Amino acid sequence: MLYHLLAPLAKQYILFNLFNYITFRAAGATVTALVMAFVIGPWIIGRLRRGGVGQVIRAEGPATHQEKRGTPTMGGLVIILATVVPTLLWARLDTRYTIVAVVATLWMGAIGFLDDYLKIVRGKSQGLVARWKLVGQISFGLALGVFLVRWPFVPSMATETQLPVFKYIFLTLPWPLYIAFTTIVVTASSNAVNLTDGLDGLATGLTAIVAGTFAVFAYLFGRFDASRYLGVMHLAGAGELAIFCGALMGAAVGFLWFNAYPAAVFMGDTGALAIGGALGAVAIMLKAEFLLLIAGGVFAAETLSVILQVNVYRWHKRARGKEYADGHRVFRMAPLHHHFEKLGWSEPQVVMRFYILGFLCSMLALATLKVR
Repeated sequence: MLYHLLAPLAKQYILFNLFNYITFRAAGATVTALVMAFVIGPWIIGRLRRGGVGQVIRAEGPATHQEKRGTPTMGGLVIILATVVPTLLWARLDTRYTIVAVVATLWMGAIGFLDDYLKIVRGKSQGLVARWKLVGQISFGLALGVFLVRWPFVPSMATETQLPVFKYIFLTLPWPLYIAFTTIVVTASSNAVNLTDGLDGLATGLTAIVAGTFAVFAYLFGRFDASRYLGVMHLAGAGELAIFCGALMGAAVGFLWFNAYPAAVFMGDTGALAIGGALGAVAIMLKAEFLLLIAGGVFAAETLSVILQVNVYRWHKRARGKEYADGHRVFRMAPLHHHFEKLGWSEPQVVMRFYILGFLCSMLALATLKVR
């Protein structure tokens, strides 16, 4: 909005030329999101607390987590508002990159909000039944895939994606497989963030790290000179996603103020699904789905731990019975962060060490650009 209002005035007032620079607007969106989270956070947390919107703790989870019962949840509303509003304020609104990123955040956030509402406010223990939640996630993935095939951002590369490390080597998929691919990416990323959101501040801090990394990718891919030098696909207009990612990073850091141990509020599915859907959509639009797998390595590891735990347990149970399966688990508890809690790590230790691993994963993803 500010770009459309103030950039045209640059000819009369040189100061307004700043709004032509993506770096300036990305910084503005980041700071705006951070401040907005600080401002609206206490108000939303207060409303949630007065409304009795308290976290439900699984009985089979770590015993130390039972003391968190009743902590306000659905705090993801803070992240969504502090991401969407600054994006609309600082980004160009005449580019589909911005619109798709905002729609992804709101669509997936709405699914998470409905799940939290049914589970906590309406008292339905299962919330939005898993298969219906999955239907909502898949529906967005399919819609995004069809949209990108029908109206591609780069017509000559509609169904292609970039491969890390390799220079000018792209993976080309038939359009039905590409639509399925986008659906898997969006669904997997949203569920990965949701599974990681089990400790105070864990998913929030990792979100800030990954969003900051993709802000760099968006800026570089959107510049012809930088993309040509690095040997990556040039995506005209993709630089606007740096503003969205900056806003998401600022919103996550601002929310971390309230979500850090001991958390005063949890993001709930409202925030987790919105973040995962947003990151997945950004990666798809940047043709950088495999870079998301690297930068979000901790999210991927958390998801893989659950898949391994469930499938190995079922295999042992079917082959040798429940008693044997109970005694031969891959991890002491899944997702992975609970395994380390069971090993004796304190919650802040797990969170901080996972932050370090998340930072290393993001540096590795950025390093792939120079390896080319």
